[in-house]
Amino acid sequence: MNTSQYHELVDEQWMAIEDGIDESGADIDYETNGNVLTLDFEDRSQIIINRQEPMKEIWLASRSGGFHFSYQDGQWLCSKSGMEFMDMVKQECAKHAGESVDW
Repeated sequence: MNTSQYHELVDEQWMAIEDGIDESGADIDYETNGNVLTLDFEDRSQIIINRQEPMKEIWLASRSGGFHFSYQDGQWLCSKSGMEFMDMVKQECAKHAGESVDW
């Protein structure tokens, strides 16, 4: 995958997160600053999602720890658990928000 393809794939994921939050009505604020997408929750906790361009990965940090995702067979998969990126985002958002997050 070249750099342009990497950014296109990550942009798709970030837009899906932003659209999902907006459509779900969950009390989650988000902000993009450079290569970092920050999700802010009512209890002042955060999930930080970071582009790691040199490694062609997405990194996610939350209360549960840090996770690295690489693109394999058309999916962003966690190097620790094998969990798909969007499933992990939803799971972690539900933990931080204290409510089901479904988008």
